[in-house]
Amino acid sequence: MQTDLDPRNLIGRKAFDRNGTKIGTIDEVYLDDATGVPEWAAIRTGLFSRDAFVPLEPSELVEGTLRIPFERALIKDAPDFGVGRHLSPEQELQLYHHYGLDVAPPKVPDHDFGKLAGTEDV
Repeated sequence: MQTDLDPRNLIGRKAFDRNGTKIGTIDEVYLDDATGVPEWAAIRTGLFSRDAFVPLEPSELVEGTLRIPFERALIKDAPDFGVGRHLSPEQELQLYHHYGLDVAPPKVPDHDFGKLAGTEDV
């Protein structure tokens, strides 16, 4: 997924699965708390349906539509957390597992920040 893409430009675009089957329309885009990079999209799957969360990485924006490299059935079975609220780290973890994606290890603070390389505390 292009990381320089403005998330506001994704809202309202159509989304398709790996086979080219229409899933729905992008309702909301969720940004990574640490980086501000678009990470998840909520796709409205029908007029009276719920939104399904899909990962923006490894999805691609092709000719103005979002192409998601998963089957429609898997997308529609994604955990439902509702929209309009912040996704917790636990919810994101559930989504990563649902899609079989690797989860990046948690960012550990650098306790050596400010120390010069090669110096040691005695």
